[in-house]
Amino acid sequence: MTGAYVAVVGPSGAPDAAVLAAAREVGRLLGDAGCVVVTGGGTGVMEAASAGAAAAGAVVVGLLPGADRSEANPHLTVAIATGLGEVRNALVVRAVDAVVAVGGSWGTLSEVALACRTGVPAVALLGWDLPASGGPEVAADPADAVRRALAGVRPA
Repeated sequence: MTGAYVAVVGPSGAPDAAVLAAAREVGRLLGDAGCVVVTGGGTGVMEAASAGAAAAGAVVVGLLPGADRSEANPHLTVAIATGLGEVRNALVVRAVDAVVAVGGSWGTLSEVALACRTGVPAVALLGWDLPASGGPEVAADPADAVRRALAGVRPA
């Protein structure tokens, strides 16, 4: 699905190594598929997914919570300082065709919930157990997550 915009969301900071490795692989696979990868632009899952996507030659967009682009991770093609704090999570979700959540945190949960409420296809990998009815699809591994996310994207 060339040209799809897909968000990769997940915990910032230092999630465990398995979560970071999965996020990097999801980013790489999305990049290989010709997707524009959108993240919150920070550390943790966002940085790992950005690194994977950038290594695959993808355009990587970060929608930062703060007002300073210097807070962006170094793998972004485009860094947008929103100054909106956590409200920027809504921008991340509404700017994309699908969301892949890797790992779990309160911010990640807000993005998954917003995606589910607004009809944006959402896939969860290594995250929390969420209600199956109306919730995100659960993926077994990074390749399954990308396949499920792209299957839900409607052609532009």
